Amino acid sequence: MAGVIYPRMAVVGCGLIGSSVILAARAAGVVGEVAVADASPEHRARILELGYADQVTGDIAEAVAGADLVVLAVPVLAMGDAAKACAPALKPGATVTDVGSVKGSVAEALAAVLPPEVFIVPGHPIAGTEQSGPDAGFAELFQKRWVILTPQDRTDDAYLDAVQKLSEFWTVIGANVDRMDPGHHDLVLAVTSHLPHLIAYNIVGTAADMEEVTQAEVMKYSAGGFRDFTRIAASDPTMWRDIFVANKDAVLEILGRFTEDLQALSRAIRWGESDKLYELFSRTREIRRGIIAAGQESAEPNFGRDHGKH
Repeated sequence: MAGVIYPRMAVVGCGLIGSSVILAARAAGVVGEVAVADASPEHRARILELGYADQVTGDIAEAVAGADLVVLAVPVLAMGDAAKACAPALKPGATVTDVGSVKGSVAEALAAVLPPEVFIVPGHPIAGTEQSGPDAGFAELFQKRWVILTPQDRTDDAYLDAVQKLSEFWTVIGANVDRMDPGHHDLVLAVTSHLPHLIAYNIVGTAADMEEVTQAEVMKYSAGGFRDFTRIAASDPTMWRDIFVANKDAVLEILGRFTEDLQALSRAIRWGESDKLYELFSRTREIRRGIIAAGQESAEPNFGRDHGKH
C-alpha cells in the first residue's frame, strides 16, 4: 500500500468514471476525505445512498474547497465551465486533472480559467463501459488500462512533483501511465476510439433505417459483430457529441483517411480482387492478436467489454 497520496479529493461529476475513480482510490487507500459535486439531484441522492463520499453537493466551489486533488469528470465541452466554477475555491498547490477523451481543447480551457498557483495536469483514463451514472462505477475499471497524462510545458520542480504524484496515484489504483503531447493524444484517440464510435453510431443508425425494408430481421438475426456495434452505440450521447465537436480536426483527418481506404476496399470487392482482401484481413487479424497480447482486451464485471468510454 502506498498510503494516502491526497488527503482530500474532490470529484466533479460522478458518472461511470468519476464513481470508479472514487471506488478505486478508496480501495487502494490513496485518498482520505472525498467530496463530490454533481449537477443532478438524482445522482446526488444515489451517491449518498451508496456512501461514495464524505460530502455531496451541487455546488462545485463548495466541493473543491481544501481539496488536494480535483478530478473533473464532466463532458469535455463542460470542462471550461466546471473549471471556472472551481477556480475561486481552489487552494494553492492543489492538482487539477480531468478524465476527458479530448486533451487539446480541454487543456486550453483549464489553463484559461484556473489560477497560476494550482497545478494543471490533464489526463485521460482509457477505460470504460457503455453504462453511465453512479451505479455504473467499479473499483477494478482501471486495472491494467492506460492513463495518458498530457502535462503542461513546465519544468519547475513543484509542477514536476505534482505530475509525478498524479502518476503514482493512477499507478497504485492499477493503471499503466504514459505521458503524451495533447495534440498527439487527440490524433491517436481519433483512430483508436473516436472513429470506431462514429462508425458504430452510423451503422446502427443505418440498420434502424432498414428495419421496415427487412421486416425487423436486422435486429432479430443480429450476429456478434453487429451486437458489438450496438453496445458501443449505447454509450452516453452527450459525452460523445461533445467529443466529436471538441476533437473535430483530428476526427475529420482520420475519417478522410478511412474513407479513402474504404473506397479502395469497395473497388477490391467489386473487381473480385481476392488477394487484396485476404492481405487486408490477414494484417488486421495480426493487429487483433497484438491487442490481446498487450492485455488490452478483457471482460469487465457485469458491464461487457471495455471500449474506451471516457
